Amino acid sequence: MTNVRFLLDIDGTLIDSRTVVEDAWREAAAQFGADADAILQACHGRRDEDIVEEFFPQPVHAAVLGRIATVEQDRASDVVAMPGARDFLTDLGVWAAVTSGSRRLMTARLCGAGLPVPDVLIAADDVRRGKPDPEGYLAAAARLGVDIRGCVVVEDSPTGVAAGKAAGAFVVGLAMNSSSLTQADVVVGTLADVVHVVRAHHP
Repeated sequence: MTNVRFLLDIDGTLIDSRTVVEDAWREAAAQFGADADAILQACHGRRDEDIVEEFFPQPVHAAVLGRIATVEQDRASDVVAMPGARDFLTDLGVWAAVTSGSRRLMTARLCGAGLPVPDVLIAADDVRRGKPDPEGYLAAAARLGVDIRGCVVVEDSPTGVAAGKAAGAFVVGLAMNSSSLTQADVVVGTLADVVHVVRAHHP
């Protein structure tokens, strides 16, 4: 696997932050009068800015973003590593992260889960357009000095999978139900399966 560079999502791929994320959005929805259930259907894998723009009126955008950031930062340590994440990262060597979260929050969450922070981390702060736009993945490949076509993206959300495919990478979907990530080149149930399927399927 020495010639393959892995570009990894963070939330839902390396760490389990679902409870914290959903609690933050429910709190913001209640405070600012938005539909929490609709937000939770759309928020995973996307930047907070894009969700706020879609579900909240413009005059409260800054306040909602501030509230979400405060709740999530305060609970950055209330996350855990996904099963097998530590061993998976140890075996990879050089890798990069591409996330829809802020650099500050994602760094805190990785540390809170006991996982390393990669040298190359493309966060929401670093792109003009969030997932499903490919900008983040293309930027990560460029920072690593490699061709995106030789990279493997690992993602848990349809939005993230779409971003990886649009960039031109080989995309591994991480999900218990393969029907939820139909655009992925291959879908696995755990991180432990990723290297095996990449060896078998990556061109």
